[in-house]
Amino acid sequence: MKPAPPDTLEVFLGPGELWFGDAATRIRTLLGSCVAIVLWHPQRQVGGMCHFVLPARMLGQPARRPAYYGDEAMACLLDEARAWQLPPHECRIKLFGAGSMFPDVMAMLQMHGHARLDVLDVARRNEQTARRLVQAHGLHKASEDLGGIGHRSVVFDIWSGDVWVRHAVATHG
Repeated sequence: MKPAPPDTLEVFLGPGELWFGDAATRIRTLLGSCVAIVLWHPQRQVGGMCHFVLPARMLGQPARRPAYYGDEAMACLLDEARAWQLPPHECRIKLFGAGSMFPDVMAMLQMHGHARLDVLDVARRNEQTARRLVQAHGLHKASEDLGGIGHRSVVFDIWSGDVWVRHAVATHG
């Protein structure tokens, strides 16, 4: 584990936000059904993270924060990489999140044959979208921690490229 540089900038991403920085930056976020895409260039020690909420904007939906929708978040992340003169294909991608926050509700809907279960399962749609975006852009996925039940706390140390994840599963009792 590489120690943090002096005067490290600590950034917390909320839903729909994105941050790009240099080796003196640590980015944190908290994910439920949302997904964080981490992009890092190992030689330059520059990178960023986005926290998207939904896979894509539906026709007629208003624009929200720049990284609210997965497809728009990936475009913003790649634009930032290019602004830092980083060829995206040289970067490593890591994916996190897409945890089911209401597994009991989803199981009940499935048991009752709900016709629109695919639309209601945002976590699963986000997971599929994240993987599809990486593949569609020809990027190198280094790792992922997607799906399951519960939320994740994610910390990205840009100076090392390390991403720390704590996956908490809610217990009912």
